[in-house]
Amino acid sequence: MRKYNEPQSMIPCSECNIGMMHKTRVTYFTWLADELITVPDFPAWICDVCGKREYDLEALNNLALLLNPIPAQTKSPKASKSVQKSEGAKTSAQPPSPE
Repeated sequence: MRKYNEPQSMIPCSECNIGMMHKTRVTYFTWLADELITVPDFPAWICDVCGKREYDLEALNNLALLLNPIPAQTKSPKASKSVQKSEGAKTSAQPPSPE
């Protein structure tokens, strides 16, 4: 994967080692469950000889976040009850009296 904002406009192809990869924008296709998702104007590098495509890593990461968001972590009621019980036990405990 290549970073799209690299200063080079052409880089050697890592597949055929003959062609040059050019920055361009393409339509990106991917499957999400049973649905075909298309993303127009997606940044990519394409070889002028073999046609190999490498998609921009940052754009792929952003797309993955949009399609598969991380669910918010929620506290389970059982965990908060057990914490309250253990805290209650600690506060009610008396330190040993000096004799």
